[in-house]
Amino acid sequence: MTTGEKRLKGILEKIKTSGKLNFEDLKDLTADEKDLVQTLFKEGSIDEALIFLIDLNTDKDLQTVKRKLIDSKKRNVVFWKPALKYAAIFVGLFASVYYFQIKGVPETKPLLANEYIKLKMENDKILLVDQTSSQKIFSSSGKVIGKQEGINICYMADSKINELKFNELQIPNGKVFNLELSDGTIVNLNSGSKIRYPIRFLKGKKREVFIEGEAYFNVAKDINHPFIVNADDVAITVLGTKFNVSSYKEDSEITAVLIEGSVNIANTTIPDYSLVLEPGMMGSWHKSIHSLNADKVNTDLYVSWINGELIFRDSTFNAIVETLERKYNVTIENKNEALAKTVLTATFNINIESIRDVLNAINKIQPLNFTINDKHITILP
Repeated sequence: MTTGEKRLKGILEKIKTSGKLNFEDLKDLTADEKDLVQTLFKEGSIDEALIFLIDLNTDKDLQTVKRKLIDSKKRNVVFWKPALKYAAIFVGLFASVYYFQIKGVPETKPLLANEYIKLKMENDKILLVDQTSSQKIFSSSGKVIGKQEGINICYMADSKINELKFNELQIPNGKVFNLELSDGTIVNLNSGSKIRYPIRFLKGKKREVFIEGEAYFNVAKDINHPFIVNADDVAITVLGTKFNVSSYKEDSEITAVLIEGSVNIANTTIPDYSLVLEPGMMGSWHKSIHSLNADKVNTDLYVSWINGELIFRDSTFNAIVETLERKYNVTIENKNEALAKTVLTATFNINIESIRDVLNAINKIQPLNFTINDKHITILP
């Protein structure tokens, strides 16, 4: 046990003996450690904390717990949830870490076929990706073209592929995944997305990929080989930049939000119909009225999903439901017609809050009744 852990253990033991929290005892702690002790005291979890500390082997576990508490505090929850909400989140985390260390890993349900990340090879063979393991990726001819480790797939720049052959990665609802293309471009894929891309980009050819859903691109710079993202009727052309693309079938718009660099966004059926985006701008293609517009936006609202954040600003309940279904891999049946067009502003984090937490939070500002049956949720009239 480290010096920091021993100091924390001594303070917790003193609180347990006296039954009181003396703030003078906390003077040598960091601000985050003070928050940790106060949270445990409020929730009556001193005994559990002491058991947990006894079993700690390294400072790493303690740092993980404290970091989670810090992250939860940083969240800007517009529902103005009481501070005890954060305490409950932390205690839940504390209990889960304790459970894993003392009790072992609980049994989990096997994944259904539609819950796996799928890699479609150039010969149409489907490879199911196990996010808990690693494996080499082979071409149809048996050549190694890349490697999968956890939630990441990385393609080799020097694979012996001299033909333009494509793979396709399909991300189911409830999951995210990271892809590194052969040129070093990094793609973060959101839930319910699909991307088709060359196994290896060829010299003298454009770097071209096809996206359905949402992805954040950090494009490797190569002035001789433009990078093109095709999203339905929209083509986004760049040389090296960072931007987010959203092109879900059910959405009325295809959007590109530029973080860094410069991109050209154009309609593929009307080549002259295009515009150039500057950082901090969003280009939108409206599918029904066939119009292309650019607006200045808060980019954080559009890329926060990479860190598990769900930020809604003046969004209808129906629009919120679509996102929740993708991120939590649930179906939501809304029988409350009045609620459908209600406009809400909210922030959640899928790494902290369950779908039940989210619905309960919405209920605090917009009354609703709901039932949850496995992955099916019904919003009652």
